[in-house]
Amino acid sequence: MLSDLKAIRIEDYDYPLPDGRIARYPAPQRDQSKLLCLRGADISEHRFSDLPALLPKDSLLVFNDTRVIHARLRFSKPTGAVIEIFCLEPHLTAISQAFEERSHCRWNCLVGNNKRWRDGVISGQCTVCGQSCTITATRRQADGNTWVIDFDWTGGFSFAEVIENAGQIPLPPYLGREAENDDNTRYQTVYARHDGSVAAPTAGLHFTPAVIESLHRNGIGTEYVTLHVGAGTFKPVSTTTIGEHDMHVEQVQITADNLRRIASHKGPVVAVGTTSVRTLESVYWFGVQLATNPNLEKMGIGQWEPYTDHDDSLPTASEAYTLVEQWLGRHDRDRLDGETRLMIAPGYRYRVAQGLVTNFHQPKSTLLLLVSALVGDRWRDCYRYALDHGFRFLSYGDSCLFLP
Repeated sequence: MLSDLKAIRIEDYDYPLPDGRIARYPAPQRDQSKLLCLRGADISEHRFSDLPALLPKDSLLVFNDTRVIHARLRFSKPTGAVIEIFCLEPHLTAISQAFEERSHCRWNCLVGNNKRWRDGVISGQCTVCGQSCTITATRRQADGNTWVIDFDWTGGFSFAEVIENAGQIPLPPYLGREAENDDNTRYQTVYARHDGSVAAPTAGLHFTPAVIESLHRNGIGTEYVTLHVGAGTFKPVSTTTIGEHDMHVEQVQITADNLRRIASHKGPVVAVGTTSVRTLESVYWFGVQLATNPNLEKMGIGQWEPYTDHDDSLPTASEAYTLVEQWLGRHDRDRLDGETRLMIAPGYRYRVAQGLVTNFHQPKSTLLLLVSALVGDRWRDCYRYALDHGFRFLSYGDSCLFLP
């Protein structure tokens, strides 16, 4: 099975996307964007505000409540050169801890115009809570195509406060424009809570408080988990086969209460966005690991975890989640913090999520592979319909509801 999966050719998950169909800006009203619904074999067109009425009765919608950080920092040198530092993830430190630091932290970063950064140290100014703050960046060692950067700053502010005021929100490069003031609001979900992402969980951008209230009126449950979205999420696969592609690592957080409620839910579980899918399914595989090795110290899900040899007695989703909840209890924790590199591709059997709300994704992307694993080749029909009926694509574009 694993050899067949690794042999999947990414060119089979390509489609023609005219540049004019990429949404450069969001719809004027979040919930008035278009929504394509695939229910079984039937495709229909709606407004996003119709979502609560389209979901199966007693569904549980699972959201990713990560918040996009102002990860793009620009430093001007006396020569006039501009060095851009894109903060990807803390170096060997939990995200929550890095944001709480008050004077120093270390991050893995991309560096733009690196050749002009000769002396290794640059600094800049920002204003935090009405006070001046000097932030200094020191370039350390290279790590592949990234750099380890030390940040130091004055004023005793948290790094979360510093980066919020010193940086810019990192729009995807395919939008082809600089971030504007409105993007600070529109490139966040209305329920974003936990700082840590460098890209938005874009399926959630369509939700409004009114839609969420309508979900509750219709008897639809809601749960909020956290996966901090990395820059690699939207990166097209550049290799010939997916077996040659290395999945990026992302940090997952889910509480014991989340685990308990999801494990006991009797109706369909519908994930809001591919990041919620990766969270739900990764936690399941951690439960599988605990079934055979209950003494594991931490959660770390590999790229090919589901496709390695497993016997026929795999736990149900409820059983796996209960095992994870019990593990938290033994370690006197109320929240699971873990990492995942899980690749979901055709041939994968979904264990937790039974439906998906998601945007239209880039050609040749791992996100398109994830969708295909859920709906098979029907993704082609849906994307063809969307292209023929004026739907807008990618992060600020329209969305789909897949109920296979």
